[in-house]
Amino acid sequence: MRPPWWRDPALLPSLISGVFLLAGYGFEWAGQGVVALVLQVIGLVAGAYTFVPGAVRRLARGRLGVGLLMTVAAVGAVLLGHVGEAAALAFLFSLAEALEDRAMDRAKEGLRALLALIPQTVRLSRLGGDVTIPAAEVRVLDILVVGAGERVATDGVVVSGRSIIDTSAVTGESIPVEVGPGSQVPAGSVNGSATLQIEATADGRDNSLTQIVALVEQAHARKGERARLADRIARPLVPVVLILAALVALFGFVVGDPATWVERALVVLVAASPCALAIAVPVTVISAIGAASKFGVVIKSGEAFERLGTIRAIALDKTGTLTRNEPAVVDVRTAPGVTRGDVLRPAAALEVTSTHPLAAAIVAAAPGAPAASDLVEEAGHGISGEVEGVRVRAGNVRWLDPAGLAADAEAMASDGMTVVVVEADGRIAGLIGVRDELRPEAAETVRLLQAQGIDTIMLTGDNARTAAALARQAGIVDVRAEQLPTDKAAAIEQLVGSRPTAMVGDGINDAPALATATVGIAMGAKGSAAAVESADVAFTGHDLRLIPGALAHARRGRRIMTANIGLALAIIIGLFPLALFGVLGLAGVVLVHEVAEVVVILNGVRAARRPGALRELSAAPDPRPSQLVSA
Repeated sequence: MRPPWWRDPALLPSLISGVFLLAGYGFEWAGQGVVALVLQVIGLVAGAYTFVPGAVRRLARGRLGVGLLMTVAAVGAVLLGHVGEAAALAFLFSLAEALEDRAMDRAKEGLRALLALIPQTVRLSRLGGDVTIPAAEVRVLDILVVGAGERVATDGVVVSGRSIIDTSAVTGESIPVEVGPGSQVPAGSVNGSATLQIEATADGRDNSLTQIVALVEQAHARKGERARLADRIARPLVPVVLILAALVALFGFVVGDPATWVERALVVLVAASPCALAIAVPVTVISAIGAASKFGVVIKSGEAFERLGTIRAIALDKTGTLTRNEPAVVDVRTAPGVTRGDVLRPAAALEVTSTHPLAAAIVAAAPGAPAASDLVEEAGHGISGEVEGVRVRAGNVRWLDPAGLAADAEAMASDGMTVVVVEADGRIAGLIGVRDELRPEAAETVRLLQAQGIDTIMLTGDNARTAAALARQAGIVDVRAEQLPTDKAAAIEQLVGSRPTAMVGDGINDAPALATATVGIAMGAKGSAAAVESADVAFTGHDLRLIPGALAHARRGRRIMTANIGLALAIIIGLFPLALFGVLGLAGVVLVHEVAEVVVILNGVRAARRPGALRELSAAPDPRPSQLVSA
C-alpha cells in the first residue's frame, strides 16, 4: 500500500533537496556565502540523483528525453556560477517526477486490490476429508469448501448448501445474491453465513477474476493516442531545443557578448523543456482507468479510454445485453371457463423433464407440478403426454391451431413473445407467452445515452418482430434484426464510417463487431472469452447504466487531457521569447515551468476521483424489485 507522503521513500530525495535548498537560501541572505554554497550543492546532488543517472543511460542508448535537457541546464547553470538556480531546477523537476509516480501509484491501488480478492489457500473436499491447498493449485471439478465469510477462490457451481454471497467487489452489484445447488458463483465473491460446497469450473490461475486482472494490467502496458502524440512532440523537440540553444550561444560570440547569450541559451534550454507535456497525458489516463476499474469498468488501454470519450453512437446486442438471457412466462391467455392454473400446471407437468430452452420458464411459472407420463416429444413442434388422466399437448402455433385464441396469439407474437399453445383432451385450453425480458434498467440506460447526444442502435440475430417489440420498450428506434456475425460487423463498419461508434455485446457472435467498432464493450468479463478478448472495455457486472456512466467518465478524462496538453504547450510557447530576450532569468523560468508541471500533474490526478456518473450509479437503488437476486 502507498504510505503517507511524509513517509514515502520515493519523495525523500526531493524533500532533502528542498530542505537544503531553502537552508542555503537562508544562509545566503544572512551573508554566509560558503555555507550557503555547500548546502545548495547538497540540495543539487539530492535532486539530480533522481533523474541524471537515467538521462545518461538513455543517452548511451541513443535516446533523448526531457531528463537530458534538465541535466544540461543544471550543468550549464553550475558552470555559469548559478548553483542555487541549478539546485532549484533539480529540486522542482525531481519533485514533479516523484509526484507523478505517486499519482500513478494512487491510481493503480484500486487495480492491485483485485489481486487481494483471491485467497491464498482454499479447502477442498476429498474422500479422506478436507484438505487445504494453495488457491493457485485448484483444478476444474475440484470441490471447494467455502465457510461463512470466506472468499471463493475460483469460478464454480454450488453443489451443496444455500447461502447469500456478496459479489460487489467483483461485479459492482450492491445487492447480495442468493445461491443454492446449481447456482454459479464468481471468483472473489464473499460467502454469507452458511457453508457451501462449490465445484470449480475454472483453474485457480485462470478464472474470471484473473482474467479481469490481466485486462487491467494491459492498461499499464500501453499508452493512449494522445500519450503517443505527447511523445512525438517531445522527441523532436529535444534536439530542436538543443540546436536553438547552441545557435543563441553562437550568436553571443558573433556579437561579442558570449557570457550574456550563453546564459540566455541556458535559460532558453530550460524554458523549452517539454517535461510538463510528456507527463500531461499518462498521469490522467492511468488515474482515470484506475478509478473506472473500482466501479467494474475495465479499460484495456489508454488508447481505448481516449476513444471511449469520442463515442457518438452505440450499437447494442439484444440477447444477454439488453435482455436477461433468461426466458420467463410474461403472459397467459385462457379459453372461456379455463383458469390460468389450468393452463400453466399441465404445461409445466409436460416440461418438467424437458431440456427445451422454454421448459425452465414454464416450470418456474407453475412450481410443484407433477411430472407427466407417456411423454412423446415431436421435434420442432412440441410435446404431449398424460397429466392426471388428461391427454395434454403443448407446442407452437404451427403444430396446434389456437382456434378462437388466434387473435390473442398474433397479439402476443407482435409483442415479441414465443407463443406456446396448450391443448387438453383435444380442446385449446390457453396460450402461454414466453419472452426474454428486457433488463429493468434498459430503458433508463437508453434515455441517459440519448441525453448525452448518443444515438442507440439494436443489432440482433433474433427475428424482426421480437426485436421491434423489445426495441419499443427500450426506446430504441434504429433496429437491425436477423443479423449474422458478419452482418453485425458490416453494420458496425458502416456506422464507424460516419461517426465514432461503440458496440456492446457478450457473445461469441458479437466478437467480429466488437473488434470492428471504434470501441468494443463486453458486458460481463465472465462472458464469452472471444467477446472479452475482442473488446476494448469489459464490464465486470451487467448493469447497463455502467455504459452512460463510463462514457461520461471518459469524456471528462479527455477534457482534462486536453487542458493539460494546452497548458504544457502554452508554457513552452510563452516562456521561449521571455527567456530569449532576457525578460526572465533562469530562476524565474525554472520556477514558472516546474510550478506549471506540478499543476499539470495535480490536474491529471483529478481523473482518479470517483467518477460522478458512476458514483450516482453506485448510490442508485437496484432496478430489480426483490431484495435478493436469485442466481
